[in-house]
Amino acid sequence: MAALHVSAVNTTRRRLMIEISVTEINGIMEWSDQPKDHQRRSVPYPAFLDGAIEERIKGRAPDELVFTSPTGGVLRYGNARRDWFDPAVNEAGLGNLTPHELRHTAASLAVKAGASVLALQRMLGHDKPSTTLDVYADLFDEDLDDVAAKLATQRSEILLDFSWTSPAREE
Repeated sequence: MAALHVSAVNTTRRRLMIEISVTEINGIMEWSDQPKDHQRRSVPYPAFLDGAIEERIKGRAPDELVFTSPTGGVLRYGNARRDWFDPAVNEAGLGNLTPHELRHTAASLAVKAGASVLALQRMLGHDKPSTTLDVYADLFDEDLDDVAAKLATQRSEILLDFSWTSPAREE
């Protein structure tokens, strides 16, 4: 989030292109031309964020940051946690939620919305689907009940169609 530039936002497709990263090391901001996991990725965002994202990028040059500190500089993890993230988590009564746990929340919501393992892999920037399954396999377990219910529904629909289209047997 701290390294996201305006040019990496595609409002037409509702995508954030994660292509670079910035990390604070001993008080110095270190930029890399690759995300920290070395996997460039396209992260979709829902339509309800359109206005907020458009407001963040309105009037900014393509090389400007989308999210900045209050003084306009690069967001620093420790400052963001202290100044607004942790207070918001406490106010919402969410315990000790961390920013990284929001990644898991996004993955969980994507699976609930019907995302496949491959879509989730691309969204999270994993190099292989097996990595995604190793970390998030438990999210897909809940889908097994849905699969069984959908199979039962499909069978019922097929049997109903068959009974209407089959010629009556003469006895």
